[in-house]
Amino acid sequence: MSSHAYSEDQLVEQPAVGLFSELGWRVASSRPFTAPLALGAEVWLDGSGLFGRETKSEVVLVDRLRAALLRLNPGQALETLDMAIDEITRDRAAMSLEAANREVYRLLKDGVSVAVPNVREGGEESVRLRVIDWARPDGNDFLLVSQFSVVGALYTCRPDLVGFVNGLPWVVIEMKRPGMAARSGFEENLTHYKREIPQLFWYSALLIASNGTESRVGSLTADWERFFEWKRVEREDEPRRVSLEVMLRGTCDRGRLLDMVENFTLFSEHKGGVVKVIAQNHQFLGVNNAIASMQQARALGHGRAGVFWQTQGSGKSFSMVFFAQKVLRKLAGNWTFVIVTDRAELDDQIAKTFKNAGAVSAAEAEQCHATSGAHLRELLRGNHRYVFTLIHKFQTCELLTNRPDVIVLTDEAHRSQYDTLALNMRTALPRAMFLAFTGTPLIVGEELTRDVFGDYVSIYDFQQSVEDGATLPLFYENRTPELELVNPNLNDDIYQLIDDAGLEADEEARLEAILGRQYHLITRDDRLESIAADI
Repeated sequence: MSSHAYSEDQLVEQPAVGLFSELGWRVASSRPFTAPLALGAEVWLDGSGLFGRETKSEVVLVDRLRAALLRLNPGQALETLDMAIDEITRDRAAMSLEAANREVYRLLKDGVSVAVPNVREGGEESVRLRVIDWARPDGNDFLLVSQFSVVGALYTCRPDLVGFVNGLPWVVIEMKRPGMAARSGFEENLTHYKREIPQLFWYSALLIASNGTESRVGSLTADWERFFEWKRVEREDEPRRVSLEVMLRGTCDRGRLLDMVENFTLFSEHKGGVVKVIAQNHQFLGVNNAIASMQQARALGHGRAGVFWQTQGSGKSFSMVFFAQKVLRKLAGNWTFVIVTDRAELDDQIAKTFKNAGAVSAAEAEQCHATSGAHLRELLRGNHRYVFTLIHKFQTCELLTNRPDVIVLTDEAHRSQYDTLALNMRTALPRAMFLAFTGTPLIVGEELTRDVFGDYVSIYDFQQSVEDGATLPLFYENRTPELELVNPNLNDDIYQLIDDAGLEADEEARLEAILGRQYHLITRDDRLESIAADI
């Protein structure tokens, strides 16, 4: 038996190519494929390894990009299409990798603005050309290239698989043979490629490393710890499986890939720079469930979009942004999102998440914080996309707005103080949609939460999050410093101090109530210092 029978190519890469062909991708290589391909699969064999490029230093398949632009923008002159191609493919070597990727992403998502002659009025006018058909997978050209060689300044690199959408390299996959750690595909290959052929990653949407059994996906800026598994394809109640097949079906199915890039990709600004965030498996499924539930609730006219339970630390705030981003882009309506919390610090944190992700500007994040019920009413009457408020602004049930295009996103909506306030909120916004985000499950006594928000639309509990590596495991060890009485005459000493102070009867009663609590004892400075030192 040939030694190649157990190679990375035969055991991992070729089966992956076969799966891509089953998912509706055209497949290409410089050598014949050995794995079975889907019936009727389109195969492109190019012995030169150029795949339509003039040189191997190029990473965009320009002919396929031009064909897509021509198809998506009927009636536009070829010169106009060429200007769009020039803008998409221009040299971005002077930019950081993440800045270049963000710039290209905006061109893909919003279209390329090109100045063209205004025949009727003279001068020029701006037209926006579509690069991707986001609504119809069949409106795009999906091509998977095996062993795609790219010449860099010092080295020639050859990623195992590169997935092109309309000629642009969206997906870069590095394979290792079974028995080798998938992590080595990231550390030895993908990281090397980003350094040596950065132009390939100006266009990237997903990076995948796999050895056939362990598979992880991540963004351009993610380190290995931020690469994650994909264990379910369509539903949250599927058995969880870690495999290359589940990964590819879950992320590279043509419709899901378009959804992931269009609606589940963010660029978040931080002190350390720009971080590209892509949704994890539970966020992708959960947010899509929530949107489907909201549409159903709207059709039925009751406004209860559901309860979105995803445990603390699993990216709940980003899920809110993904939800709002997709609603704004995919559902018709002049939507306003009211983000409700019960603590000022949480209110600030969520507003900061939306600001960092570019959903609101810094000025809007400040201006759209409701300071009172009257201010909240004023904000809802204005043309604000987002409004941030505390639940305590709903002390009364007076009508604030009767708009049907308001969506209320509440964080930790089932806390005890929410019951009455949430009912006030429901009355104040009678035609709004209500979706509750929570990190902990509903318990007995919180039935009013279901009356306001409905049933679960997504469940991702702590155990699942730990198993997926989204949350660190929690360990508890009881090491509390014990309280002890070191002065046997303490009561007599206190009574003597009270007598000496000459307090009135009501003052004595109030002092007795205060001293009867343990709060002052357990928060003594010396005790807190002991706890901190022990930790």
